[in-house]
Amino acid sequence: MSRQMPLSSDAFAEFHTHCETEAIELAMLEDLYEGDLTTEAIIPKAHRSKGVIRAKSDGVIAGVRVMTRIFSMSKNQMSISIRKHDGERVKAGDVIAEITGSTETLLLCERTVLNFMQRMSGIATKTAEWTALIAHTKAKLLDTRKTAPALRYFDKEAVRIGGGLNHRFGLYDMMLIKDNHIDAAGSVAEAIRRAKDYRKRKGLDVKIEVEVRSQDELHEALRFSPDIILLDNFSLADLKKAVSVVRAKSSTVLLEASGGVSKERLCEIAETGVDFISAGELTHSVTAMDISMKIVPLSNAVP
Repeated sequence: MSRQMPLSSDAFAEFHTHCETEAIELAMLEDLYEGDLTTEAIIPKAHRSKGVIRAKSDGVIAGVRVMTRIFSMSKNQMSISIRKHDGERVKAGDVIAEITGSTETLLLCERTVLNFMQRMSGIATKTAEWTALIAHTKAKLLDTRKTAPALRYFDKEAVRIGGGLNHRFGLYDMMLIKDNHIDAAGSVAEAIRRAKDYRKRKGLDVKIEVEVRSQDELHEALRFSPDIILLDNFSLADLKKAVSVVRAKSSTVLLEASGGVSKERLCEIAETGVDFISAGELTHSVTAMDISMKIVPLSNAVP
């Protein structure tokens, strides 16, 4: 896929909505295919109920917007009362939302809604916890592209809800020169030169970031002033040294630490003075938050 100009904000929003819609429809198809046999056999079409979505553990809730989108895409109109919004902290037992309408629709959507909300809330909860650990520093927490296939926009939305920042969404909205690019180009300098030339020729308004693996590569990259330098798997001592070197030579180049980032090392990394810390663990190792939906009948269940 190639393009001459970067995506506009409107085009990006349209693409985001498209990806989201496709993911939701596929998730529903996984469950339904030719229908919900159990519900068709037992529940009359006119039967109505109230679905109560409740937190069963403490955390930061995320996916409320997605839940409303899923129900809005159903064939039956549903009444939704939101008690807890995305980004709010909840305790076990708190009611998150109540959805009233077709019992059939509640049963069809139940698992898809909970799957999205549980995963997103798990990501948001971890992100909020990690962000709080480095709040006393200038460092900002970033996600990565280590997301579940086809769920990237949900995973990254959950990171934002938890207080983190999104790194690039895909290969199209930023130029990130990694080790394989450098090895193929022959050097850090040559890779940056080619990237800058391409950006200028195509009229692209995108950042250029380069990954470096040593102090030598850092010095080489710094001579060509990329927007961001990614310090890959640097020790704490080397991170501090890199910050000192870059701050002395440039007021514009930003620094990102990545590789081996864990909760235990997070604070120490942030305190070296880097601008960003990217952590794949936010999205690739998700512990889902426990959330349930209890369906309360509002009419006689007998056909």
